[in-house]
Amino acid sequence: MPEPRHEDRREALPATKHIAGQRLLWNPAAVSGPPTPDWFDSRIWQVDDRIVATATGRGAAWFVSGGPAGDTVWVLRHYRRGGMLARFNPDCYLWTGPRRSRAHREFRMLSTLRAAGFAVPEPIAARTVRVGGFWIRADLITRAIPCTCPLADRLLSAPVATTVWTRIGEQIAALHSFGVWHADLNARNILLGETDTPWVIDFDRARFRSTTLTGWRYANLSRLKRSLDKFMAQSTAFCFQPADWQSVIRGYERAFERRL
Repeated sequence: MPEPRHEDRREALPATKHIAGQRLLWNPAAVSGPPTPDWFDSRIWQVDDRIVATATGRGAAWFVSGGPAGDTVWVLRHYRRGGMLARFNPDCYLWTGPRRSRAHREFRMLSTLRAAGFAVPEPIAARTVRVGGFWIRADLITRAIPCTCPLADRLLSAPVATTVWTRIGEQIAALHSFGVWHADLNARNILLGETDTPWVIDFDRARFRSTTLTGWRYANLSRLKRSLDKFMAQSTAFCFQPADWQSVIRGYERAFERRL
């Protein structure tokens, strides 16, 4: 795993294009040209029979056979609200400027983290669509991470080794030492790869914060612990023990100190 440091943080700027009330961003290293609005329409992918899987819930996503020749799998996510407000306004957000939408912020965050060597999804494209004068809808496309499984799903079938828990703590420490606050660090937003390498996904609303402050870092860890406890309460088959969490904390603290 790389050793990215806070002082190495540089924002990777995407390419942009405007089309009839839509602002498109794309990653020139991932695709050769600008996206079209069709890329962000799941109905068109469905008609073309290129949807290979879906993920349900508020963060609904479509896994599509993407790329110019359909040779890769992309994850298309439409930004939706949660909570009571979603009943009245499911997916419109206040327009506050071209660089402040959630889709564009997440795209830029992922671009910056990828450039620094983190195990996070590769951004492909993002879009905001103006709705009236003051509202937007937004979408994001990332490259699917092959051969991975959410930590929560893995623990429903088998325990993971102490070394894996330690690596999870180290990965979180690397992000925190880089100044990254993850808004929803939970057991479904950590994926394990073929060699049990931990990946962190879903950087919606993630922010850069001062590494000299400890409150936000341990609040992030507490959120992950609550998520694991919740899954354990829901199923007696969930393989999570107090010793596993201690391995996360040991890995985190050693790695964070090493990166200071």
